[in-house]
Amino acid sequence: MNTSDALAPAVEAILRSAREREGGHEPLAVEARSFPEAVAAAEREGRVPVIAEVKPTSPTTEGVREDEPVELAREMVAGGAAALSVLTEPEHFGGSPETLERVREAVDVPVLRKDFLLREDQLDVVESDLVLLIARFVDDLAGLIEAARERGFQPLVEVHTREELEEALAAGAEIVGINNRDLARLEVDLATFESVAKEAPEDVLLVAESGISSEEDVRRMRTAGADALLIGTAIMDGDVRENTEEFTTQ
Repeated sequence: MNTSDALAPAVEAILRSAREREGGHEPLAVEARSFPEAVAAAEREGRVPVIAEVKPTSPTTEGVREDEPVELAREMVAGGAAALSVLTEPEHFGGSPETLERVREAVDVPVLRKDFLLREDQLDVVESDLVLLIARFVDDLAGLIEAARERGFQPLVEVHTREELEEALAAGAEIVGINNRDLARLEVDLATFESVAKEAPEDVLLVAESGISSEEDVRRMRTAGADALLIGTAIMDGDVRENTEEFTTQ
């Protein structure tokens, strides 16, 4: 775990909670829906591959959205989302494993479990198609990637710097999310993706994360090499179907 830079207090609090949360008791066996195939299908259909995020709240957003998550998810898929992201972190993002389970049963696209997973047993809480592993916070990234794959999960390894990208690639990551948000200061800079993506090999599927809120942002990230975009706040702020359509039909 690389925490050489000071973390924002909100992130420190999230990590403390993550360390204390229990995992599952038995290893899961998941039949995952292929995320690379979903991205390719969106491209063939002329859509921007978007992972739309069911995001009730977060430390960087105001208020709480209390709509039924399953209905939000269905509207996102109807709007063209290639995949969904569902928060399972309960204390700071209003998520739960139960919500992810219900959403995944209701849709036919890949579903990412977005959480702060630190240990192998935490993989065994709920079935999903992808799991988020944040390189900066995982002690044995290669081991956790392998453990995820053994269960059938597709690991999406999140990085923020070129050094973290190198670590992710050395650990065997094939799907990499480049987060434009600096977790030390919680500031967003789209130039982060542009800088880090230059170092990624062509056979790695790249996801641009955080700060994408306009058509211009979408074009900018796609030009820089993003195969898919993870969009949360900009879709959740208003009519989720219309917002998803706007981001996927550019």
